[in-house]
Amino acid sequence: MKNTATLLITCPDTKGIVAAIADFLYQHDANILHADQHQDAENNLFLMRVEWDIANFNLDDAAFSNAFAPIAVKFNMQWQLKKSQQKARVAIMVSQYDHCLADLLHRHKSGELACEIPLVISNHRDTEALVKFYGIDFHYLPMTKETKSTVEAAEFKLFTQYNIDLIVLARYMQILSPDFVARYPQKIINIHHSFLPAFIGAKPYHRAFERGVKLIGATAHYVTEVLDEGPIIEQGIDRISHRDQVEDLIQKGRDLERVVLSKAVSWHIENRILLYANKTVIFD
Repeated sequence: MKNTATLLITCPDTKGIVAAIADFLYQHDANILHADQHQDAENNLFLMRVEWDIANFNLDDAAFSNAFAPIAVKFNMQWQLKKSQQKARVAIMVSQYDHCLADLLHRHKSGELACEIPLVISNHRDTEALVKFYGIDFHYLPMTKETKSTVEAAEFKLFTQYNIDLIVLARYMQILSPDFVARYPQKIINIHHSFLPAFIGAKPYHRAFERGVKLIGATAHYVTEVLDEGPIIEQGIDRISHRDQVEDLIQKGRDLERVVLSKAVSWHIENRILLYANKTVIFD
């Protein structure tokens, strides 16, 4: 397992930012492994991700914050420091469809997803045996309109109990309340079975079939209060024809959903995403 630190930066675009960061890391014996940046001219923004080996790095987290403060102030930076050894703790929420859940659990078991998944929550029992097969705690929390607030309160307690950093909606067929979304900003990833912004809401494959589209897609995005309009992380498409029926669209779509969601989760836990203006920058 690699032992690295990652610095994510957002600030107004100006000269000297890259040089200042590189010199700072050099002065503290950092061995830079990856560095990537993006300039948004329209918004006058500079965004950067830099990752380094910390084997000989001579600053701990507290010392880093103090030492880096003058640079952050000079360039008016918003910044985050992440350590690869501090694995994200992920909760998965699912209803009855298990294809995305099964894919995430398999990738996690094989080491492809470098995170911890201590908890799965569902409003159905269909996936309980699958979750327990992987040795993960399963919590069955059925929900109705009348019990929504009570159930969400129970979910909040579980997220606190398990120290959850990221919530993944793996075809969780419930609309989260504004309070739920507000509690976990930029920490909820959803997979929508459509190439957004087309066919938002329920049954998008049926609507795509009725419209006679030639491409279907899937979209992984961060959840906001506005349904299916959060910042998009990843999308995938597949070509269809007049011979495909609704069932064919659903099957092809499920294959897309698995891959798109796993990529989005992977990029998040690897600290490769920065958000601005309802958009995402995905660093290599």
